[in-house]
Amino acid sequence: MPRWLKHLLSAPNALYTWGLGRIFGHRFLQLTHTGRKSGKQYRVVLEVVKYNRATGEAIVMSGFGRQSGWFRNVTAGTPTWVNFGGGPVLADHRVLDTDEAAQTVRDYARRMRFASPLVRPVLGRLAGFTYHDTDADRRRLVQILPLTAFTPHR
Repeated sequence: MPRWLKHLLSAPNALYTWGLGRIFGHRFLQLTHTGRKSGKQYRVVLEVVKYNRATGEAIVMSGFGRQSGWFRNVTAGTPTWVNFGGGPVLADHRVLDTDEAAQTVRDYARRMRFASPLVRPVLGRLAGFTYHDTDADRRRLVQILPLTAFTPHR
Protein backbone atom coordinates (compact mmCIF):
# COMPACT_ATOMS: atom_id res chain seq x y z
CA MET A 1 0.00 0.00 0.00
CA PRO A 2 1.44 3.41 -0.89
CA ARG A 3 2.59 5.44 2.10
CA TRP A 4 0.27 8.38 1.26
CA LEU A 5 -2.76 6.05 1.22
CA LYS A 6 -1.74 4.49 4.52
CA HIS A 7 -1.57 7.96 6.10
CA LEU A 8 -4.91 8.98 4.62
CA LEU A 9 -6.64 5.83 5.90
CA SER A 10 -5.15 6.25 9.38
CA ALA A 11 -6.26 9.90 9.74
CA PRO A 12 -9.58 9.05 11.50
CA ASN A 13 -7.56 7.47 14.33
CA ALA A 14 -6.61 11.00 15.38
CA LEU A 15 -10.26 11.83 16.04
CA TYR A 16 -10.52 8.89 18.44
CA THR A 17 -7.22 9.90 20.06
CA TRP A 18 -8.59 13.43 20.60
CA GLY A 19 -11.78 12.01 22.13
CA LEU A 20 -13.90 12.91 19.10
CA GLY A 21 -14.74 9.38 17.93
CA ARG A 22 -18.32 9.81 19.14
CA ILE A 23 -19.07 11.95 16.09
CA PHE A 24 -19.13 8.75 14.05
CA GLY A 25 -21.76 7.14 16.29
CA HIS A 26 -21.99 3.42 15.51
CA ARG A 27 -21.21 3.99 11.82
CA PHE A 28 -17.47 3.44 12.42
CA LEU A 29 -15.39 1.92 15.16
CA GLN A 30 -11.76 2.04 16.12
CA LEU A 31 -10.30 -1.43 16.46
CA THR A 32 -7.22 -1.89 18.61
CA HIS A 33 -5.51 -5.18 17.85
CA THR A 34 -2.30 -6.80 18.99
CA GLY A 35 0.36 -7.89 16.51
CA ARG A 36 0.50 -11.67 16.36
CA LYS A 37 4.31 -11.61 16.04
CA SER A 38 5.37 -8.20 17.37
CA GLY A 39 3.01 -7.96 20.34
CA LYS A 40 2.58 -4.25 19.50
CA GLN A 41 -0.81 -2.61 19.57
CA TYR A 42 -2.23 -1.19 16.35
CA ARG A 43 -5.35 0.89 15.70
CA VAL A 44 -7.52 1.05 12.62
CA VAL A 45 -10.87 2.73 11.98
CA LEU A 46 -13.39 0.47 10.21
CA GLU A 47 -16.84 1.04 8.78
CA VAL A 48 -19.57 -0.86 10.60
CA VAL A 49 -21.87 -2.61 8.14
CA LYS A 50 -24.28 -3.76 10.87
CA TYR A 51 -24.72 -2.81 14.51
CA ASN A 52 -26.95 -4.52 17.05
CA ARG A 53 -27.83 -2.11 19.87
CA ALA A 54 -29.16 -4.89 22.11
CA THR A 55 -25.92 -6.92 22.14
CA GLY A 56 -23.38 -4.27 21.13
CA GLU A 57 -22.26 -6.50 18.27
CA ALA A 58 -20.64 -4.62 15.39
CA ILE A 59 -19.92 -6.29 12.04
CA VAL A 60 -17.15 -4.99 9.79
CA MET A 61 -15.73 -6.05 6.43
CA SER A 62 -12.07 -6.66 5.78
CA GLY A 63 -11.73 -4.40 2.73
CA PHE A 64 -8.25 -5.71 2.00
CA GLY A 65 -9.27 -9.33 2.40
CA ARG A 66 -7.84 -12.09 4.52
CA GLN A 67 -4.32 -10.68 4.20
CA SER A 68 -5.25 -7.48 6.02
CA GLY A 69 -3.03 -7.02 9.06
CA TRP A 70 -5.90 -6.45 11.47
CA PHE A 71 -7.79 -9.49 10.18
CA ARG A 72 -4.74 -11.74 10.50
CA ASN A 73 -4.03 -10.50 14.01
CA VAL A 74 -7.62 -10.88 15.19
CA THR A 75 -8.05 -14.36 13.74
CA ALA A 76 -4.74 -15.40 15.32
CA GLY A 77 -6.48 -14.92 18.66
CA THR A 78 -4.72 -11.80 19.89
CA PRO A 79 -6.61 -9.43 22.23
CA THR A 80 -8.87 -6.85 20.57
CA TRP A 81 -10.69 -3.75 21.75
CA VAL A 82 -13.43 -1.74 20.04
CA ASN A 83 -14.06 1.96 20.57
CA PHE A 84 -17.16 3.87 19.47
CA GLY A 85 -15.79 7.06 21.00
CA GLY A 86 -16.34 6.32 24.67
CA GLY A 87 -13.05 4.51 25.12
CA PRO A 88 -11.84 1.04 24.18
CA VAL A 89 -13.75 -2.03 25.37
CA LEU A 90 -12.32 -5.55 25.30
CA ALA A 91 -14.11 -7.48 22.56
CA ASP A 92 -14.66 -11.04 21.41
CA HIS A 93 -14.79 -11.74 17.70
CA ARG A 94 -16.14 -14.24 15.23
CA VAL A 95 -15.78 -14.49 11.46
CA LEU A 96 -19.20 -14.76 9.83
CA ASP A 97 -19.97 -17.81 7.71
CA THR A 98 -20.80 -17.30 4.04
CA ASP A 99 -24.59 -17.33 4.46
CA GLU A 100 -24.71 -14.83 7.34
CA ALA A 101 -22.07 -12.61 5.72
CA ALA A 102 -23.89 -12.54 2.35
CA GLN A 103 -27.17 -11.68 4.10
CA THR A 104 -25.44 -8.91 6.05
CA VAL A 105 -24.06 -7.42 2.82
CA ARG A 106 -27.51 -7.67 1.23
CA ASP A 107 -29.09 -5.83 4.19
CA TYR A 108 -26.34 -3.21 4.11
CA ALA A 109 -26.91 -2.60 0.38
CA ARG A 110 -30.64 -2.10 1.01
CA ARG A 111 -29.97 0.40 3.79
CA MET A 112 -27.42 2.26 1.68
CA ARG A 113 -29.38 2.30 -1.60
CA PHE A 114 -28.45 5.89 -2.34
CA ALA A 115 -24.73 5.08 -2.20
CA SER A 116 -24.99 1.83 -4.15
CA PRO A 117 -23.74 3.26 -7.47
CA LEU A 118 -20.55 4.31 -5.66
CA VAL A 119 -20.15 1.31 -3.37
CA ARG A 120 -20.55 -1.46 -5.98
CA PRO A 121 -17.52 -0.47 -8.09
CA VAL A 122 -15.37 -0.02 -4.98
CA LEU A 123 -16.31 -3.46 -3.65
CA GLY A 124 -15.67 -4.95 -7.09
CA ARG A 125 -12.25 -3.32 -7.27
CA LEU A 126 -11.32 -4.50 -3.78
CA ALA A 127 -12.54 -8.05 -4.53
CA GLY A 128 -11.05 -8.17 -8.03
CA PHE A 129 -14.20 -8.80 -10.06
CA THR A 130 -17.14 -6.84 -11.46
CA TYR A 131 -19.61 -6.75 -8.60
CA HIS A 132 -23.34 -6.44 -9.44
CA ASP A 133 -24.84 -7.10 -5.97
CA THR A 134 -26.48 -10.38 -6.96
CA ASP A 135 -26.78 -13.31 -4.54
CA ALA A 136 -23.92 -15.09 -6.31
CA ASP A 137 -21.77 -11.95 -6.27
CA ARG A 138 -22.39 -11.40 -2.55
CA ARG A 139 -21.37 -14.98 -1.74
CA ARG A 140 -18.23 -14.60 -3.82
CA LEU A 141 -17.50 -11.19 -2.28
CA VAL A 142 -17.61 -12.40 1.33
CA GLN A 143 -15.25 -15.27 0.51
CA ILE A 144 -12.70 -12.67 -0.61
CA LEU A 145 -13.57 -9.84 1.81
CA PRO A 146 -14.67 -11.60 5.00
CA LEU A 147 -16.95 -10.06 7.63
CA THR A 148 -16.05 -10.14 11.31
CA ALA A 149 -18.36 -9.48 14.25
CA PHE A 150 -17.02 -7.84 17.42
CA THR A 151 -19.01 -8.09 20.65
CA PRO A 152 -18.04 -6.51 23.99
CA HIS A 153 -16.45 -9.18 26.19
CA ARG A 154 -18.76 -10.24 29.01
